[in-house]
Amino acid sequence: MSTVTPRGDVRRALVVCAHPDDVDFGAAGTVASWTAAGIDVAYCVCTSGEAGDAAPETRRAEQIAAAAVVGVHEVTFLDHPDGALTASLELRRDITRVIRRFRPDRVLTWTPEINWDMVVTAHPDHRATGAAAFAAVYPDSRNPHAHRELLRDQGLPAWTVRELWLVDAPGRLRNHAVDITDTFDKKLAALHAHQSQIDSDTSIDVRLRRHFGEVAARYDLPEGRLAEDFQVVDTG
Repeated sequence: MSTVTPRGDVRRALVVCAHPDDVDFGAAGTVASWTAAGIDVAYCVCTSGEAGDAAPETRRAEQIAAAAVVGVHEVTFLDHPDGALTASLELRRDITRVIRRFRPDRVLTWTPEINWDMVVTAHPDHRATGAAAFAAVYPDSRNPHAHRELLRDQGLPAWTVRELWLVDAPGRLRNHAVDITDTFDKKLAALHAHQSQIDSDTSIDVRLRRHFGEVAARYDLPEGRLAEDFQVVDTG
């Protein structure tokens, strides 16, 4: 069962991920449930996924289309180098800029830790994004002395994010599950918007249904339910 109760007063949430399609694999069902509940969600994608076969313009267009499927209409691309992300001051500053502009109550990003139970998801870009996003949440975005140029040149004052959700955390740290049974079809539709990556692979639907069914079972949800799980941290 979930061992933490997320905040109930969230009006805006920001997703920070490394690549186009990361959020759709990891959290699109949850995002769809948030937008359905009236939460305003925006995406911040640190790269344009240009290290693969598809052009960055294609990857960006696919992510924008996928976001719209789950009710997200603001997507910012930071255009840091795909495959070479580090938790640099520059990346921290750029994420802080998005946080101060969008002013979210909640940030969802990737864990900076290695999930040894599923190392294929522990991409260095994911972990660098998580480390930089956490530093942007605390202390950078709330510290008026951090990245002074954001206030001086862009008029962006300090902002405190009150809750952090981490995707792909080590199993022992995950403490909350979201039932995505009713939004799973939207999650799949968002994933299939990434045609350059998934193409016509329909077997992924079966694999994901099995995986998220197993997640739901770990949280004692009824048979047939599907869930995404996270490490939820109070940062307020």
